[in-house]
Amino acid sequence: MSGIAIICACKVKKQMYKQQKSLRVTSLVTILTNMRKQLYPAIIALFALLSFSGCSRIQDPTVLKSGGSSQSELGFSSGELLPSDIPEDWSNPDSLTERGSEEGISDGRYNGRNMMIGILDPVYYGFDSSAIAAAERVKLQEAADYLINNPARGLLVEGRCDWYGTSEYNLALGDRRAASARDYLITLGVEPGRLETLSKGSLDAVSGLSKIESAVDRRAELIVLE
Repeated sequence: MSGIAIICACKVKKQMYKQQKSLRVTSLVTILTNMRKQLYPAIIALFALLSFSGCSRIQDPTVLKSGGSSQSELGFSSGELLPSDIPEDWSNPDSLTERGSEEGISDGRYNGRNMMIGILDPVYYGFDSSAIAAAERVKLQEAADYLINNPARGLLVEGRCDWYGTSEYNLALGDRRAASARDYLITLGVEPGRLETLSKGSLDAVSGLSKIESAVDRRAELIVLE
């Protein structure tokens, strides 16, 4: 084969190689273009699905139980009663049971013993609470010291409440307040037999006061018995 023929053959072969390469590139571009067209709707659908899924994770509103909810579940504290919970006679002291006469108080005496008021300071409580604050425990320590130094005398712990709430609720709260003071005195060394408890509830409370003003009624009186 002559040199010219060899050169022509090489050129033809090189040209064919370029054409094949160009065809391969064109085919690849075509394939990628078709794939993009096919994938685009799928990508849009995927984003839509993710968006819907994110919205569905929003917490559903809480459904109340069919039997109703307690006041604490609805955001009311135990002492902040609904209007329907307050009886019509709540503000009339004469309609409340006179607990003192039932518990043995008569003519300034409790079960035959003289009641000495004012010797010991009363213990005050928070609203709708029978817990004894740290500052009030000092008063109970003084009461315990007094009883230890006066072994012939006893103590009547009289629980009282403000005018908020029903008479029944306040009688129970007064019992808890008196009991908490008694139990604390026992931990300080006072013999249980020397301690008496009584609840006056809201019997002597001043009605119409704000929660701050009525703080004076949330107390336990420490009455010495002789």
